[in-house]
Amino acid sequence: MARGIRRTARSRDRQDGAATRISLLGAAGAVFAEFGFDRATAKEIALRAGTNAAAVNYHFGGIEALYEDVLAEAHHRLMSYDVLARTVSADIEPKEKLRRFIGLLVKVVRTGNEHSWPAKVIVRELIAPTPHIDKLRREEIEPKKALLFGVIAQIIGVAPDHPLVAQAALSTMAPCFMLLVAEKRVSEIIPALARESTTDEELADRLVRFTLGGLAQLSPPVQAARSPEQRS
Repeated sequence: MARGIRRTARSRDRQDGAATRISLLGAAGAVFAEFGFDRATAKEIALRAGTNAAAVNYHFGGIEALYEDVLAEAHHRLMSYDVLARTVSADIEPKEKLRRFIGLLVKVVRTGNEHSWPAKVIVRELIAPTPHIDKLRREEIEPKKALLFGVIAQIIGVAPDHPLVAQAALSTMAPCFMLLVAEKRVSEIIPALARESTTDEELADRLVRFTLGGLAQLSPPVQAARSPEQRS
């Protein structure tokens, strides 16, 4: 019986530990979003999570590691790899994959981000980069980038590691980055981009058409892509 009690106690401790970790992650996201990494403190994070400051070290190994986890979690909440992977793996034309990809991004960046700590944390990191981006890059950015590069490469007709692909991806993502960082300001300067004037679907469609037009200009000419033997 004593052994069963000990197992039950250990199971309860694990559950409590997992709950505390989740609570700390959410509280840290809100604190980092509000104050930035430089001004955030473990004490404030623990206070909002309803625990003590030592819990930050116990569960994450310090505030730097916690920030790395928050960045990765923020990016995941904004756009999960699984959602993008399902879009890319669908049995549809590459251009339609890109259309859906951009449609998902537009919805993400225009969905109440002023109240979203994941968006605020990512925006802060974009505007004022920290040295703590390795986990975000490794676990979230690189896998998602590979998906986008693969689609663009198919459309252009080159290998995913061709320099044109990275350049095209930058042009493709730039409008979404701009909206994520300053959608409200952009809408004030250009009222036609406000959600009241342009729906997510309309904006995504225009971005897709613009992007596809640019990609068409980047595609290597068919003759240049053929071998000398094929040309003769």
